[in-house]
Amino acid sequence: MFPNCKINLGLNILQKREDGYHDIETVFFPLPFYDALEVVTSDADTIFTNTGISGGNAEDNLCRKAYQLLKKDFPHLPEVKMHLHKTIPVGAGLAGGSADAAFTLLLLNQKYYLDIPESKLFEYALLLGSDCPYFLLNKPAFATGRGEIMEEINLSLSEYKILIVNPGIHISTKELFAGISPSFPQKRISQIILQPIETWKNELVNDFEMSAFSKYPSLKKIKENMYASNAVYASMTGTGSTVFGIFDKNKSIDLAFDVSYFQKCVFPIE
Repeated sequence: MFPNCKINLGLNILQKREDGYHDIETVFFPLPFYDALEVVTSDADTIFTNTGISGGNAEDNLCRKAYQLLKKDFPHLPEVKMHLHKTIPVGAGLAGGSADAAFTLLLLNQKYYLDIPESKLFEYALLLGSDCPYFLLNKPAFATGRGEIMEEINLSLSEYKILIVNPGIHISTKELFAGISPSFPQKRISQIILQPIETWKNELVNDFEMSAFSKYPSLKKIKENMYASNAVYASMTGTGSTVFGIFDKNKSIDLAFDVSYFQKCVFPIE
Protein backbone atom coordinates (compact mmCIF):
# COMPACT_ATOMS: atom_id res chain seq x y z
CA MET A 1 0.00 0.00 0.00
CA PHE A 2 1.00 3.62 -0.46
CA PRO A 3 0.20 5.81 2.58
CA ASN A 4 -0.36 9.45 1.65
CA CYS A 5 -0.02 12.58 3.77
CA LYS A 6 -2.33 15.47 4.58
CA ILE A 7 -2.26 19.20 5.29
CA ASN A 8 -4.29 21.22 7.77
CA LEU A 9 -6.41 23.99 6.33
CA GLY A 10 -6.70 26.16 9.42
CA LEU A 11 -6.09 24.93 12.95
CA ASN A 12 -7.74 26.39 16.03
CA ILE A 13 -6.96 25.25 19.58
CA LEU A 14 -10.26 25.61 21.40
CA GLN A 15 -9.72 24.40 24.97
CA LYS A 16 -7.67 22.17 27.25
CA ARG A 17 -9.38 18.91 28.18
CA GLU A 18 -9.38 17.05 31.47
CA ASP A 19 -7.54 14.13 29.83
CA GLY A 20 -4.60 16.40 28.96
CA TYR A 21 -5.43 16.68 25.27
CA HIS A 22 -6.81 19.77 23.56
CA ASP A 23 -10.04 20.20 21.63
CA ILE A 24 -9.25 21.48 18.18
CA GLU A 25 -10.94 22.32 14.93
CA THR A 26 -9.32 21.98 11.54
CA VAL A 27 -9.87 20.77 8.00
CA PHE A 28 -7.80 17.77 6.97
CA PHE A 29 -7.01 17.69 3.27
CA PRO A 30 -5.27 14.66 1.67
CA LEU A 31 -2.31 15.10 -0.66
CA PRO A 32 -1.14 12.66 -3.36
CA PHE A 33 2.34 12.31 -1.89
CA TYR A 34 3.20 8.83 -0.66
CA ASP A 35 5.31 6.46 1.37
CA ALA A 36 5.41 2.77 0.37
CA LEU A 37 4.48 -0.05 2.77
CA GLU A 38 4.98 -3.76 2.12
CA VAL A 39 4.08 -6.76 4.29
CA VAL A 40 4.94 -10.40 3.59
CA THR A 41 4.55 -13.41 5.84
CA SER A 42 7.74 -14.33 7.71
CA ASP A 43 9.08 -17.83 8.37
CA ALA A 44 10.74 -16.60 11.56
CA ASP A 45 10.31 -13.54 13.76
CA THR A 46 8.59 -10.32 12.79
CA ILE A 47 11.09 -7.94 11.19
CA PHE A 48 10.58 -4.25 10.47
CA THR A 49 12.92 -2.45 8.06
CA ASN A 50 12.83 0.97 6.49
CA THR A 51 14.58 2.94 3.78
CA GLY A 52 14.38 6.48 2.49
CA ILE A 53 14.04 9.29 5.02
CA SER A 54 15.11 8.17 8.47
CA GLY A 55 12.17 7.69 10.81
CA GLY A 56 14.08 7.23 14.05
CA ASN A 57 14.21 4.06 16.13
CA ALA A 58 12.55 1.10 14.37
CA GLU A 59 11.28 -0.16 17.73
CA ASP A 60 9.21 3.01 18.11
CA ASN A 61 7.84 3.01 14.56
CA LEU A 62 4.05 3.29 14.44
CA CYS A 63 3.79 0.55 11.79
CA ARG A 64 5.40 -1.87 14.19
CA LYS A 65 3.12 -0.68 17.00
CA ALA A 66 0.08 -1.14 14.76
CA TYR A 67 1.12 -4.75 14.12
CA GLN A 68 1.65 -5.38 17.83
CA LEU A 69 -1.76 -3.88 18.62
CA LEU A 70 -3.51 -6.31 16.29
CA LYS A 71 -1.34 -9.26 17.31
CA LYS A 72 -2.55 -8.85 20.90
CA ASP A 73 -6.19 -9.30 19.84
CA PHE A 74 -5.54 -11.70 16.96
CA PRO A 75 -2.94 -14.22 18.21
CA HIS A 76 -3.21 -16.17 14.95
CA LEU A 77 -1.81 -13.19 13.03
CA PRO A 78 1.43 -14.60 11.60
CA GLU A 79 4.91 -13.18 11.99
CA VAL A 80 5.67 -10.76 9.16
CA LYS A 81 8.40 -8.93 7.36
CA MET A 82 7.34 -5.32 7.11
CA HIS A 83 9.18 -2.76 5.00
CA LEU A 84 8.49 0.96 4.90
CA HIS A 85 10.04 3.30 2.35
CA LYS A 86 9.74 6.89 3.58
CA THR A 87 9.55 9.85 1.23
CA ILE A 88 7.25 12.04 3.38
CA PRO A 89 9.35 14.20 5.74
CA VAL A 90 9.21 13.10 9.39
CA GLY A 91 7.89 15.41 12.12
CA ALA A 92 6.75 17.90 9.51
CA GLY A 93 3.06 18.42 10.24
CA LEU A 94 2.13 16.18 7.29
CA ALA A 95 1.11 13.19 9.46
CA GLY A 96 3.14 10.76 7.41
CA GLY A 97 3.78 8.53 10.42
CA SER A 98 0.08 8.51 11.30
CA ALA A 99 -0.75 7.57 7.72
CA ASP A 100 1.77 4.71 7.81
CA ALA A 101 0.17 3.36 10.99
CA ALA A 102 -3.38 3.60 9.65
CA PHE A 103 -2.41 1.91 6.38
CA THR A 104 -0.68 -0.87 8.35
CA LEU A 105 -3.99 -1.60 10.06
CA LEU A 106 -5.77 -1.63 6.70
CA LEU A 107 -3.14 -3.80 5.05
CA LEU A 108 -3.01 -6.41 7.82
CA ASN A 109 -6.80 -6.52 8.02
CA GLN A 110 -7.06 -7.08 4.28
CA LYS A 111 -4.12 -9.44 3.79
CA TYR A 112 -4.91 -11.77 6.67
CA TYR A 113 -8.73 -11.65 6.44
CA LEU A 114 -9.17 -10.39 9.99
CA ASP A 115 -12.62 -8.95 9.17
CA ILE A 116 -12.17 -6.05 11.57
CA PRO A 117 -15.14 -3.68 11.17
CA GLU A 118 -14.47 -0.05 10.34
CA SER A 119 -15.57 1.12 13.79
CA LYS A 120 -13.02 -1.16 15.48
CA LEU A 121 -10.25 -0.13 13.08
CA PHE A 122 -11.06 3.43 14.09
CA GLU A 123 -10.55 2.52 17.77
CA TYR A 124 -7.19 0.91 17.02
CA ALA A 125 -6.13 3.93 14.98
CA LEU A 126 -6.97 6.36 17.77
CA LEU A 127 -4.82 4.35 20.18
CA LEU A 128 -1.89 4.94 17.81
CA GLY A 129 -2.37 8.70 17.48
CA SER A 130 -4.88 11.51 17.14
CA ASP A 131 -4.29 11.88 13.38
CA CYS A 132 -4.40 8.16 12.56
CA PRO A 133 -8.19 7.74 12.26
CA TYR A 134 -8.29 10.40 9.55
CA PHE A 135 -6.49 8.14 7.09
CA LEU A 136 -9.26 5.57 7.33
CA LEU A 137 -11.48 8.26 5.76
CA ASN A 138 -8.78 9.99 3.69
CA LYS A 139 -11.08 12.61 2.19
CA PRO A 140 -11.44 16.35 2.91
CA ALA A 141 -12.98 16.56 6.37
CA PHE A 142 -13.81 19.04 9.10
CA ALA A 143 -12.33 17.63 12.31
CA THR A 144 -13.01 18.41 15.96
CA GLY A 145 -12.29 16.78 19.33
CA ARG A 146 -8.68 15.57 19.25
CA GLY A 147 -9.11 15.45 15.49
CA GLU A 148 -10.95 12.13 15.57
CA ILE A 149 -14.49 13.54 15.19
CA MET A 150 -14.76 14.07 11.46
CA GLU A 151 -17.38 15.28 9.02
CA GLU A 152 -16.65 14.77 5.34
CA ILE A 153 -16.92 18.01 3.37
CA ASN A 154 -17.22 18.80 -0.32
CA LEU A 155 -13.99 20.64 -1.01
CA SER A 156 -12.15 20.48 -4.31
CA LEU A 157 -8.79 22.13 -4.99
CA SER A 158 -8.48 20.58 -8.45
CA GLU A 159 -7.94 24.02 -10.01
CA TYR A 160 -4.79 24.50 -7.95
CA LYS A 161 -1.39 23.00 -7.24
CA ILE A 162 0.13 22.85 -3.78
CA LEU A 163 3.78 23.52 -3.04
CA ILE A 164 5.08 22.08 0.23
CA VAL A 165 8.37 23.31 1.67
CA ASN A 166 10.10 21.93 4.74
CA PRO A 167 13.35 23.49 6.00
CA GLY A 168 14.21 20.48 8.16
CA ILE A 169 13.57 22.23 11.47
CA HIS A 170 12.47 20.03 14.37
CA ILE A 171 9.72 21.77 16.33
CA SER A 172 8.66 20.64 19.79
CA THR A 173 4.88 20.28 19.83
CA LYS A 174 4.93 20.62 23.61
CA GLU A 175 6.82 23.90 23.29
CA LEU A 176 4.30 25.29 20.78
CA PHE A 177 1.33 24.30 22.95
CA ALA A 178 2.96 26.21 25.82
CA GLY A 179 2.67 29.38 23.74
CA ILE A 180 -1.02 28.88 22.94
CA SER A 181 -3.97 30.48 24.74
CA PRO A 182 -6.93 28.28 23.73
CA SER A 183 -10.05 30.13 22.63
CA PHE A 184 -13.13 29.76 20.47
CA PRO A 185 -12.88 31.89 17.30
CA GLN A 186 -15.61 34.28 16.23
CA LYS A 187 -15.96 32.41 12.95
CA ARG A 188 -15.51 28.65 12.78
CA ILE A 189 -13.24 27.00 10.24
CA SER A 190 -16.24 25.04 8.95
CA GLN A 191 -17.70 28.37 7.78
CA ILE A 192 -14.51 29.89 6.41
CA ILE A 193 -13.60 26.85 4.34
CA LEU A 194 -16.84 27.21 2.34
CA GLN A 195 -16.00 30.79 1.37
CA PRO A 196 -14.12 31.70 -1.84
CA ILE A 197 -10.48 30.65 -1.44
CA GLU A 198 -9.37 34.25 -1.94
CA THR A 199 -10.86 35.10 1.49
CA TRP A 200 -8.85 32.43 3.33
CA LYS A 201 -5.71 34.57 3.53
CA ASN A 202 -7.32 36.97 6.02
CA GLU A 203 -9.49 34.52 7.97
CA LEU A 204 -8.15 30.95 7.90
CA VAL A 205 -5.40 30.74 10.50
CA ASN A 206 -3.19 28.17 12.19
CA ASP A 207 -2.99 29.08 15.89
CA PHE A 208 0.54 27.67 16.10
CA GLU A 209 2.00 30.03 13.52
CA MET A 210 2.57 33.01 15.80
CA SER A 211 4.60 30.97 18.28
CA ALA A 212 6.45 28.99 15.58
CA PHE A 213 7.27 32.03 13.46
CA SER A 214 8.65 33.96 16.43
CA LYS A 215 11.01 31.08 17.25
CA TYR A 216 11.83 30.13 13.65
CA PRO A 217 11.76 33.21 11.39
CA SER A 218 12.71 31.08 8.37
CA LEU A 219 9.20 29.56 8.44
CA LYS A 220 7.60 32.99 8.31
CA LYS A 221 9.91 33.89 5.43
CA ILE A 222 8.80 30.84 3.44
CA LYS A 223 5.16 31.87 3.83
CA GLU A 224 5.90 35.47 2.87
CA ASN A 225 7.80 34.34 -0.22
CA MET A 226 4.87 32.18 -1.29
CA TYR A 227 2.48 35.11 -1.09
CA ALA A 228 5.00 37.29 -2.93
CA SER A 229 4.92 34.68 -5.70
CA ASN A 230 1.12 34.89 -6.00
CA ALA A 231 0.00 32.05 -3.76
CA VAL A 232 -3.76 32.17 -3.31
CA TYR A 233 -3.30 30.88 0.23
CA ALA A 234 -0.28 29.88 2.32
CA SER A 235 0.05 28.45 5.82
CA MET A 236 2.03 26.26 8.14
CA THR A 237 0.43 22.83 8.46
CA GLY A 238 -0.21 21.24 11.85
CA THR A 239 2.57 22.06 14.30
CA GLY A 240 5.04 22.44 11.43
CA SER A 241 7.64 22.71 10.21
CA THR A 242 6.13 22.38 6.72
CA VAL A 243 4.69 25.45 5.03
CA PHE A 244 2.44 25.01 2.00
CA GLY A 245 1.20 27.38 -0.65
CA ILE A 246 -1.82 26.95 -2.92
CA PHE A 247 -1.22 28.27 -6.44
CA ASP A 248 -3.18 28.45 -9.68
CA LYS A 249 -2.29 25.18 -11.42
CA ASN A 250 -1.84 26.89 -14.79
CA LYS A 251 0.71 29.43 -13.58
CA SER A 252 4.40 28.82 -12.97
CA ILE A 253 5.82 29.29 -9.49
CA ASP A 254 8.85 31.56 -9.47
CA LEU A 255 10.43 30.62 -6.15
CA ALA A 256 13.91 29.60 -5.07
CA PHE A 257 14.57 28.27 -1.58
CA ASP A 258 17.71 27.05 0.12
CA VAL A 259 18.87 23.83 -1.57
CA SER A 260 18.76 22.04 1.79
CA TYR A 261 14.98 22.57 2.04
CA PHE A 262 12.65 19.75 1.11
CA GLN A 263 10.33 20.90 -1.70
CA LYS A 264 7.55 19.15 -3.57
CA CYS A 265 4.69 20.35 -5.75
CA VAL A 266 1.58 18.18 -5.95
CA PHE A 267 -1.72 18.35 -7.78
CA PRO A 268 -4.70 17.53 -5.53
CA ILE A 269 -6.75 14.51 -6.52
CA GLU A 270 -9.92 15.53 -8.35
